[in-house]
Amino acid sequence: MSSLSPLSTAESRLTRLFNQLQPPPETVVLILAVLIGGSAGLSVLLFRYLIETIHYLALENLMGIIGRWGRWTLACVPTLGGLLVGIVRWFVQEFSPNLMSLMGAVEAGKEIPLIRPIAKTLAAAISLGTGASLGPEGPSVEVGANIGILLGQGLKVSRERQKLLLGAGAAAGLAAGFNAPIAGVFFALEVVLGTTFETTAVSVVLLAAVISALITQIGLGSQPAFELPAYEVRSSLELPLYLGLGLLAYGVAIVYTQLLQWLPQVFQGKMPPMQFLGHIPLPLRPLIGGLCVGLVALYLPQVLGIGYETVEAILRDVNFSLGLLLVLLVTKMLLTAVSLGSGLVGGIFAPALFLGASLGAAYGKVLPLLLPMFANSIAAPAAYATVGMAAVLAASVNAPLTAILLLFEMTQDYRIILPLMAAVGLSVWLVNSFSVQKPGELPALAPSSIEPHKEEQEDSLPNLFVAEAMQSQVLFLSETTPVVEAGLQLIEKKVYCAFVTDSQQDLVGLITLGDINRVLTRWEADQETTAYQTQTVGSVCTRELLLAYGDEPLKDAIDRMAARDLRQLPVVDRNNPQRVLGLLTRENIRLAYSLDQTRRKLLPYLERAMLSLPLEPEPVASDLVETSP
Repeated sequence: MSSLSPLSTAESRLTRLFNQLQPPPETVVLILAVLIGGSAGLSVLLFRYLIETIHYLALENLMGIIGRWGRWTLACVPTLGGLLVGIVRWFVQEFSPNLMSLMGAVEAGKEIPLIRPIAKTLAAAISLGTGASLGPEGPSVEVGANIGILLGQGLKVSRERQKLLLGAGAAAGLAAGFNAPIAGVFFALEVVLGTTFETTAVSVVLLAAVISALITQIGLGSQPAFELPAYEVRSSLELPLYLGLGLLAYGVAIVYTQLLQWLPQVFQGKMPPMQFLGHIPLPLRPLIGGLCVGLVALYLPQVLGIGYETVEAILRDVNFSLGLLLVLLVTKMLLTAVSLGSGLVGGIFAPALFLGASLGAAYGKVLPLLLPMFANSIAAPAAYATVGMAAVLAASVNAPLTAILLLFEMTQDYRIILPLMAAVGLSVWLVNSFSVQKPGELPALAPSSIEPHKEEQEDSLPNLFVAEAMQSQVLFLSETTPVVEAGLQLIEKKVYCAFVTDSQQDLVGLITLGDINRVLTRWEADQETTAYQTQTVGSVCTRELLLAYGDEPLKDAIDRMAARDLRQLPVVDRNNPQRVLGLLTRENIRLAYSLDQTRRKLLPYLERAMLSLPLEPEPVASDLVETSP
């Protein structure tokens, strides 16, 4: 009897169909984009329908029944939502990981079971429908990303292609969540794919985002996530004021992201004096988060739920005093961290927009008081609220292009671009320059809100050293070697680079195929040159090298490569930097981690095999005594 699940059977059939048809690359791109975009769009529509249905049942039907008992009953709704999320978590011990972890899973070649993303989406719908202080866009992005991963698993594609499908799914999810396809595309290219701007990648991401947005427009209408007022420009001299808003947005984003990391540790009992929370079972922690949200909502109902209605009211300056805006800013920030840290499920995009709107509106109200002589030249608070939304979002998720295009798509007003670029550019530059966290470590959608599973701890990056990952077989060239001969040797040895040494065999520099190609291009531009007869690798190689040492942790070398976006690092002896030990490349690093991961997973089976081997019989005493002749 076959032990394959229905999903595995469908995956194998899909793989077999593609192998038989062997469609051309352009057709594959179109098919993948349609599948991902269509599936993501329909899934987000279903997700939004679930949120609205649960919201209607909880905050209208249920409150209509228990509301007569008193105002305090409002706190029961988020508490009930936390209880239901806890029940889901009790049945499904481990949810699908967030976007950053999904990217790591793709790099590591791990498969994602179908039940985990379904359970997490259901938990997110319950959390948001009952009033958790989170947003729907993060789960929408994860829904699309999981669809891309599952499709890649079904087609048995390479890791690079699987990462592309994940990026296309994330773009489709964001495009459907915000009804902003352009922002969805740039989010995928900026956050997920990084510098992968090949034509194929852009084509898949573009088509998936367009199809997903089209489906949600058919189902939900063509209006954006929320309506923004027309942007008003009173004076071009206002631009420095928006730089001040960017500075404040940086501060808010840093506090926000730190809280998003600290509160999960508080609920895990890792921060004194809250160690007792670590003894509370995981399924009960969402109940605590829901109760906190409910109690605060009794006094500040504006912070309940996704908060788009409150954001629209702030943008229209509807009865929001300066004091209330500041209170909403602080309270929403804390409640979002509590909701996520306790195990409720949702995204951080919508709360970041809420924080930006509150900050910008408060800033816009303060400016006329500080600069009364320029009061007539200062735009209304709504203009600063709009720009503040983009600045806080960009600094929180480290995605400036996504934030700028997202707000531009929502306002559909080109006049907002300059203030947006000024505030967003400054806030993101400050994050990258002065934040304790490195740019890539800011939570792109949400940090993990629960303790890592044992398997995840085992699959974390091992403590490898550079010597374990470097390649020892390298090519050496004398600095007097002609460039033409050097190129031929690189081609013959099939290597990307070679070390250049002097007459004492000491390291001088590094010559790559790119260096040689640049020299050849210059020769082609000047056809009469005779430089090819005399020019040597010593005159064109890179001499100022960034080095790695064989006895240093591999993680340190990776950070050094990432800082300069290098493909390789020479590995030298720490005591004698002129002595080359080998070469460390990105391919070596990926291979080393994959080999170590496989080795650690094989270890239990090897131990079992050793235990199952028959023991050698111990020699008896008579065997140890020499017999007399």
